[in-house]
Amino acid sequence: MGLMTDFPERLQPGVKVFVGEEHVEMDIETRREHTRGLLIRFGGHKTREDVDGLRNRMVYVRADDRPKLPEGEYYQHEIVGLTVMSEEGEKLGVLSDILETGANNVYIVRDEDDNELLLPAIDEVILEIDLKKRTMKVHLLDGLRGAE
Repeated sequence: MGLMTDFPERLQPGVKVFVGEEHVEMDIETRREHTRGLLIRFGGHKTREDVDGLRNRMVYVRADDRPKLPEGEYYQHEIVGLTVMSEEGEKLGVLSDILETGANNVYIVRDEDDNELLLPAIDEVILEIDLKKRTMKVHLLDGLRGAE
């Protein structure tokens, strides 16, 4: 599996990470680039057999250790679950998932009846994100809602 981070430079010797769904705490001892990602050696594990159960597992960092993003950018976990409102104040639903496409992401909004609304994550549509209020204000371009 390739890297699933925008910040591979953070995975350096001395960094504490949590491996697998069990979140086994490990320290990175060494790292080197590899054709399909990174090869990491964890402290206290010297042989391949020592890490057999750790291969191809997700590696996590603490949420409060992640890098700050530039103004107006958000981590996906920060915005999934936001209440999505039209600019007129109509509740459209909850941001339930994010599709990563080649051009721009697409936000999937589900209403109370489990209907989906697909919103392109572009400045023309996403007007405001308020993490404190847990809301997202959007402008609905013609055709986004389908036939009404």
